[in-house]
Amino acid sequence: MSNFLLFDEEFHQIKEVIGRLRTDSQAKVVFIVDKNGQQIAAQGDLEALDTTSLASLTAGNVAATDGLAKLIGEKEFPVLFHEGQRDNVYISIVDQRVILVVIFDERSSLGLVRLRVRKATQDLERIFQAIQKKVEAEKEKGDFDSPFAEITDDDIDSLFRE
Repeated sequence: MSNFLLFDEEFHQIKEVIGRLRTDSQAKVVFIVDKNGQQIAAQGDLEALDTTSLASLTAGNVAATDGLAKLIGEKEFPVLFHEGQRDNVYISIVDQRVILVVIFDERSSLGLVRLRVRKATQDLERIFQAIQKKVEAEKEKGDFDSPFAEITDDDIDSLFRE
């Protein structure tokens, strides 16, 4: 599920979970990225960060690490940790759908972050599974149409002609 819909209700639930994770783990920043590198939600001190680049590089890091895992016979490495002089980055795959990123410094510890991420991951998995069920239910009812369904190839061609 590389592309998915995000409903307003679940978006607010995700923001609540990552906000609580940020507070409970004493992290500087917590954010969720899809595997294509698009930021879904973020909490924390974001002013000093290029979040677009960070999201994209995080997804690339996960993809590269997945390649390494496969080379040595592992399915994946669901957790990545990068330790810096001032800041640390903890990356966790949630339900094989999204990437949870926690940036923390000396005010926290790897053990605390791991513990809090474990709980947040369970909550996020429930939310993303609920989203999937909603989408499937809407498809079954026939209420689900892509916002791009009425756009034809001719429409696209005419748009880019000039």
